[in-house]
Parts: sequence; structure tokens; C-alpha cells
Amino acid sequence: EAVKKFNAKKSSHANIFTKMQPIVQDWETVVIKKKTPKPTSNEDAIKIAQQTGQKVEAVKKFNAAKNATGPGVNAKKLEAELDDGEGSMKIATVSLDLSKRIQQARQEKGWTQKELAQKINEKSQIINEYEAGKAVPNQQVIGKLERVLGVKLRGEKKS
Repeated sequence: EAVKKFNAKKSSHANIFTKMQPIVQDWETVVIKKKTPKPTSNEDAIKIAQQTGQKVEAVKKFNAAKNATGPGVNAKKLEAELDDGEGSMKIATVSLDLSKRIQQARQEKGWTQKELAQKINEKSQIINEYEAGKAVPNQQVIGKLERVLGVKLRGEKKS
């Protein structure tokens, strides 16, 4: 009886295999291309463009890589750059009165120049130049200083 069960199972498995379709593999052609290298810097981008025969033009932008608001203008440096040999130009700097008011307001708050610079999101060198009277006045920076220090710095000083 066990042999009959085994033969019955064997015949059912045999029927399954005879009913199956032959396995057909569908192969498609795959083309592998090397990716073009992505430039990691401007120099690399220029080299790749030149190698591929593209036209390359380099333009130096005015004030590139500097603070977007442009407050870091030192009057002495600017005068030296603009000096054309025919006599120097005098560039207006912050007044002594303004520089003293900034310094006094900062000291009343108990802040260092670096702390004040961080609060207005500028470099500490900017604060230093304003307090030393060397900076070219920038209304955006003066507005930030007024807001943070809580003191009016622009306009007539009322005594």
C-alpha cells in the first residue's frame, strides 16, 4: 500500500513536469558607457569644456567672493586702489562722532567687538573699522547697529 501511494505521488509529479513549457530566456543587449566625469571645481569644468571643444570665456566679477552687503570697505585701501598718480582722492569715512557713539553703546551693553559683530552678522573687522573711523559708511550696517544697540546713530544728534 505504501508503494501504491509513492507511485501515485510520482505520477502526479511527472504530469506537472510534462505540462510545463520550456524555459525561454529573453536576452537584451546592454551597452555600458563610461560616465563623463563631473567637474569638482571651476578649473576642472574649464578643462572638460576645452577637451570637448566648447568655447570658454572667463569673466572676473567685480567684488566677487566678498560680503554681499559690501560693508568691508576700508577707505585707506580703497584710496590706494583708486589712486591713478594724479593726486589722491579723499573718500568719506564714518565721522568721529558716529564711531564714538557706536563704541559707547557697545561698551554700555558690555559686549566685545566680536560679540557685536556676531549679533549683526558681520565680521569683527567691520566693527573695528567703524569704531576707528576708517570704514566707508554703509547704511545697512549702521541700521543693524542701531537695531542691536538700541541707539540712534543716523541723523542729527539732539543734545
